[in-house]
Amino acid sequence: MKRSSGKLLWSLMIAGLLFAGGTANAGPVSLTLASPFQTISSSGGLLTFDATVNNTDPTDVEYLNGDSTTLAGPLTLDDTPFFTDFPLFLNPGDTFTGELFTVSVPSGTGSGLYAGSFEILGGAPTDFTDVVASADFDVVVTPEPASFVLLLTGLAAVLGVPFRRRPIRRTRRGLSAAHPN
Repeated sequence: MKRSSGKLLWSLMIAGLLFAGGTANAGPVSLTLASPFQTISSSGGLLTFDATVNNTDPTDVEYLNGDSTTLAGPLTLDDTPFFTDFPLFLNPGDTFTGELFTVSVPSGTGSGLYAGSFEILGGAPTDFTDVVASADFDVVVTPEPASFVLLLTGLAAVLGVPFRRRPIRRTRRGLSAAHPN
């Protein structure tokens, strides 16, 4: 009995995942990030995310009134480019490409994968709650290259370099250690 209930539970979980997925661009505007997966070292810096938005609705103007974002700390997202560069609305069939947002990675950030999402809110001229487009993105923070090279150099010195021995030189009086010149 336990075996069949386990199979039923797994089947229900898989079915739930299949029905829940695929809502990233369910709105009338398509949002495509040029590079949704970016890598930076733990020494920190700024990453720029460019995007293309397209009004797929054949008859209605779509307003881009606001956004909603998520991103794991200590990374921070600046959506100023969306508000300063992107159009306030898209006519049917219109497309726009530009800088959507930036992500700041502080120096010393721990290595790992930091996932985020960007949603465009709007639709009607006064609507600030409907999600008209969304996209997920990932930032991978890697160890600082200089520290990594230093670590590898130290390991090579300890493990890879054999101990040096002084050459032994024979003399008429017997054996003695040679002194390099």
